[in-house]
Amino acid sequence: MSAAAATADAATPPAKKGKKKLFLILGLVLVLLLGGGAAAFFLLKPQAEPELDEYGEPIEQAEPAHPAKKAEAGVPPTFLPLDPFVVNLADRESERYAQIGITLQVDDAKVAEQLKTYMPAIRNGVIMILAHKTADELLSREGKEKLAAEIRRESVRPLGIEIEDEEDEAAESDPPPKKRKKRKPAVHVPVEQVHFSSFIIQ
Repeated sequence: MSAAAATADAATPPAKKGKKKLFLILGLVLVLLLGGGAAAFFLLKPQAEPELDEYGEPIEQAEPAHPAKKAEAGVPPTFLPLDPFVVNLADRESERYAQIGITLQVDDAKVAEQLKTYMPAIRNGVIMILAHKTADELLSREGKEKLAAEIRRESVRPLGIEIEDEEDEAAESDPPPKKRKKRKPAVHVPVEQVHFSSFIIQ
């Protein structure tokens, strides 16, 4: 009986060592399989196709010169009201004038303070725009929307920011067939919208 027990005890340690080796090999195989699967996923993952021009060549996209600021949730926008404008219009048949109240919506209170220092130049630009308008141009909704876009463009010009006119953009969208289209870098415009607080034409 004691000889059989001694034989059983002697046979036990090699069985434990065999199990440890088996678990170690299985663990290594599992790690290799997971690593190979992850590598295959990233290598075979479809990549976004670049935008192509009319000749099938990729269009180079430049990084924005001033990255657009994301509006924080719950933070109200900053409004900069301008003194009302009273301007003679460009009507030739009769003397007409416009009395317009304008408020600029900006993305940052610091920008509003900065615009205040340029207010004489901004007001001059807005007056020059209004003085070239006729009553018929300003009475329609389209005319008011175009005026708002022009005022927005004029309000950031003193800051050294140039916004392209819609007509210029339309001309660029139909280039001559031999010229290659180049995309201009996006520019951050701190004036988000132009609001009219009053709009009277007489």
